[in-house]
Amino acid sequence: MLFDVTDPFCTPILRGIENALYPLGYLPIFADAHNQRDRFERYLEMLLERHVDGLIVVANWLFVEIDVLADLNKQEIPAATIGWEIPGDRVSSVMVDNETGGRLALEHLYQRGHRRIAIIRGPKRLIDSAPRWRGIQKFAQSAKLELDPTLILQMPDVFDANASFEHGYRLTEELLQQKKKFTAILAFDDLAALGAMRALAKTGIAVPEQCSVTGFDDVAISALAAPSLTTVRQPLETMGGAAVTIVLDAIKAGHENRDWTAVSQKLHPELVIRDSTRAT
Repeated sequence: MLFDVTDPFCTPILRGIENALYPLGYLPIFADAHNQRDRFERYLEMLLERHVDGLIVVANWLFVEIDVLADLNKQEIPAATIGWEIPGDRVSSVMVDNETGGRLALEHLYQRGHRRIAIIRGPKRLIDSAPRWRGIQKFAQSAKLELDPTLILQMPDVFDANASFEHGYRLTEELLQQKKKFTAILAFDDLAALGAMRALAKTGIAVPEQCSVTGFDDVAISALAAPSLTTVRQPLETMGGAAVTIVLDAIKAGHENRDWTAVSQKLHPELVIRDSTRAT
């Protein structure tokens, strides 16, 4: 189940899920909630009524509003979420190590001599936001880098992944209008970074010659941007395959009448250096 198939985060995860299922004889049933709570709950109800063997939820912004745990517990269907953790021991999860990813992004800019770094933080209610910010803060403290609070911007809690581009654009525009001085922008995700690059280009500021920009996720468009985007890669296909492995193990445990508990798996991110960053 997806919340929004147009979210570029979802496509490689789906590929990973399908690649893992194909040789095992399982048929994936695909449902897209279009970022609508009612639609998500109806699809969930329909899938449970059809006694699916397992459930994988590719979670995003809307998931914070929905309590799926009760329904899944009642049905005892093996389930895993990708990109979100549900408390308890019934639903497994697969996530990237967001704290490490935040550290990698800031460390990259710091090593290239950047000290005046603008940071576009993610929405407060999104589960990825706090650990990425924590990783940024921990590296700054270890490097004795003082983060200017006037250069730290907050994306609003809007449940639409594609709104990141507009928020990145608007927040960067605000910085430029206030004539803030910075040599780099560290954005919460790739779409926010691309929005920032659009705002910089509109003002005649060259990337990376006058300002470096980093993103997070490594969605497909990041490599195609001009300049191509330096980013922290989530192993999205691998995450899809990992969720399949977890759910299938739980299904097998059920068939064999053996105990099984939920698994929380965190995968390592990778820094991908492209053309949008350079040394000061």
